Amino acid sequence: MSRIGNAPVTVPKGVKVSVKGQTIAVKGPKGDLSFDVPAIINFEVKGDTITFSRSSEDRPTKSMHGMARAMTANMVTGCSTGFTKVLEIVGVGYRAAVKGQKIDLNLGFSHPVSVDLPKAVTASVSKDGRTLTLASADKALLGQVAADIRRWRPPEPYKGKGIRYQGETIIRKEGKARGKK
Repeated sequence: MSRIGNAPVTVPKGVKVSVKGQTIAVKGPKGDLSFDVPAIINFEVKGDTITFSRSSEDRPTKSMHGMARAMTANMVTGCSTGFTKVLEIVGVGYRAAVKGQKIDLNLGFSHPVSVDLPKAVTASVSKDGRTLTLASADKALLGQVAADIRRWRPPEPYKGKGIRYQGETIIRKEGKARGKK
C-alpha cells in the first residue's frame, strides 16, 4: 500500500486547481504548472483537497500512484511558495555573475562559462559572487538547472574546490602519503 499516494494534497489559499480530463493545472502567485496524471490513476478534487486512488494493486500502478500524488503536491507547493536551491562556489578566483537570464561563471578555465537559464528559473548572486541562489515554481526544472550548473565544476576531494549544494558535505582525501618508511 502506497503511503505517499494515499495522503491527500491540501491546496492553500490563493492557489487555484483546475481539471481537464486527466490533466491537473495549478495556478498561484509564483506561477502556473500542469501535469498529466496517468490513466490508471484516479483523482478527485473536493474543496481544498486532492485525493488519489488506484484501480489495481500491481507494482507499476502503485509506483504511479505515489508519483502522481508527489508531482501534484510539488506543483501546489511550487505555485504557492516556490522552491530554491543554493549553490556555493568554492575556489580562488571562482565567481558567478547574473546578467538577465544568463549566469557567467569564472571557474578556473581559460574562459568564462555562460549558462542560459530557462524562463521559469530566476537567479541571484551574493555580493562576493560565491553564493548562487536559484528559484522556481517547478521543482524538477530547478533541480535539473542546479545539477547542470554544478556539472561544470563538481567539488574535488583534495581541496574541496568547485560548485556544491548548500549543506553538501564533501568527503576529503589526505593527498600524497607523507614519507614512506
